[in-house]
Amino acid sequence: MAFILDAHIHLSDPLYAEHIDLIVNSMESTGIKACAVSMDNKSSQMTLKLAEKSKNILPFVGIHPEKASDDLDTMVSLINKNSQISGIGEIGLDRSYCSDDDQFKRQVTVFKKLLEQAETLRKPVSVHSRKTLDDIFEIIPSYNISGFLLHWFDGSKKQLKQAMDLGCYVSYGPVMVYSQDKQVLASLSNRDRILVETDGPVKFSHCFGRKEAQITFIPSVVFALAKLLEQSYDETVSMLQNNSERYLGLTR
Repeated sequence: MAFILDAHIHLSDPLYAEHIDLIVNSMESTGIKACAVSMDNKSSQMTLKLAEKSKNILPFVGIHPEKASDDLDTMVSLINKNSQISGIGEIGLDRSYCSDDDQFKRQVTVFKKLLEQAETLRKPVSVHSRKTLDDIFEIIPSYNISGFLLHWFDGSKKQLKQAMDLGCYVSYGPVMVYSQDKQVLASLSNRDRILVETDGPVKFSHCFGRKEAQITFIPSVVFALAKLLEQSYDETVSMLQNNSERYLGLTR
């Protein structure tokens, strides 16, 4: 059965709590699945509970760089006790959350440990790489992770080529509907490495009325991508499904 994947959304965010049952119903009626990513131990527990509501919610657990001070041992234990997790994320690096070198070193420690877990368990990862792509590119070759997603890719054309050469996936969201820069990056990405996302509950100033991103925005992103790649909507859905299945390790 055909499906579209929202490769990165924070369904455990409190902004979704009141409407989560409606969200689940809409996912099931429209054939949309979601990689529900987490920020820390608390949100990871919430994500695992949400995944019990629907098979369309694919739980990703992890420690976001903003939350790098969270307990790493507890997270490793959570990962190893929950074989039903679909992946590890949101993890990564971001200096904007650091006030000194020690805090960045802590981010690196957390990131590498969770990559190690992903490699051992053969799970995909969803990676935050804002202004740290070069640091992450140095780390990637040390791990054998087939599903390595640089979510909300925002690098240069040169960095995009590096990402493609390293076998990474890249995802684009609602910004691609109106941003020429994102459209250029998407057009230069290997077609077998493209995914789509919302990164909800992020709001988008130039479209969707500044509403918190909803999973139901995904078809609009797919339509924009189809137009950009000069493909039909159905061809793009098929391409994205194949990419999503490989990313998630459902096919090799």
